[in-house]
Amino acid sequence: MLYMIYSTDVENSLEKRLATRPAHLERLTSLKEQNRLFSAGPLPAIDSEEPGSAGFTGSLVIAEFDSLEDAQKWAEADPYIAAGVYSHSVVKPYKKVLP
Repeated sequence: MLYMIYSTDVENSLEKRLATRPAHLERLTSLKEQNRLFSAGPLPAIDSEEPGSAGFTGSLVIAEFDSLEDAQKWAEADPYIAAGVYSHSVVKPYKKVLP
């Protein structure tokens, strides 16, 4: 089943994000290689794909996991949590309807 992981950044997270990004992307790449990643990306703090120093307010990942518990464990192990980028994450089942 698909699950969405919506994570919210702490204030002024950009420096921590940039430093931890390689480890964060490595985990997402692993999901992609297993054909389990539906979509992933950051949430710009301003209305721009390249927010520069404005940074990001969080991230959204939609991926396949065996259970809600597995999705929560995966989210809790994100390097952005250990680095203090995320203040919290919400994990919920996701049902793709369109397109």
